[in-house]
Amino acid sequence: MKLVQDKVALITGASRGIGRAIALRLAAEGAHIAFTDLREDENMQSLVNEIEALGRKAKGYASNAADTEETAKTVACVVQDFGRIDILVNNAGITKDGLLLRMSEEQWDAVINVNLKSVFNFTKAVAPVMSSQRSGSIVSLSSVVGVSGNAGQANYSASKAGIIGFTKSVAKEFGKRGIRANAIAPGFIITDMTAQLSEEVRKDWASKIPLHRGGTPEDVANVCLFLASDLSSYVSGQVIHVCGGMNM
Repeated sequence: MKLVQDKVALITGASRGIGRAIALRLAAEGAHIAFTDLREDENMQSLVNEIEALGRKAKGYASNAADTEETAKTVACVVQDFGRIDILVNNAGITKDGLLLRMSEEQWDAVINVNLKSVFNFTKAVAPVMSSQRSGSIVSLSSVVGVSGNAGQANYSASKAGIIGFTKSVAKEFGKRGIRANAIAPGFIITDMTAQLSEEVRKDWASKIPLHRGGTPEDVANVCLFLASDLSSYVSGQVIHVCGGMNM
């Protein structure tokens, strides 16, 4: 029996990077996958194709996770198409880095809306579905900088710290309904986003990590699978760092 056999997972921002790795990992362990991204493109269709090749049902939805009304409509469509939602992975996120004194209101608002408000939107929309099922696992992607902070990332750090507080609150509110909520705090993960950094910066990051390497999206996906599955049936309100020991 696979770990999430025939469960339905909804993953936000999943067309590439960490979200895509999570979608494929859950599908490989038996889950049907509904996922969102801001717009339909070849990445969305190729992910559907990869998941269907694993024998699982898949559908992508063009949806702005920061828009409350759009989120509610998307969740309703997922329930109509798949019948239920067992797993929610709040993964959608962006960066708009800059030193605080140079950071614009637009940079602040954009990151808070996409990274934090989206978690509120999707969790609130999915909670009634999971409550009626009396079961569900919500996994939200935070970051090590949500715990430690980082110069030049006040907006990003604030959004990721907010996810941690939100996750703990949801775990306390919905535990009696059989719903678990946990967060993952990735460290330096090698994705398209971090690939834009210079080789010198990436080497400097690696030198500060006890395991002396950056993580992969699959490293994060493996932890997400644990939290999504019944292997973690007594784990809720927790933050698991996937950072190679960078934060201890």
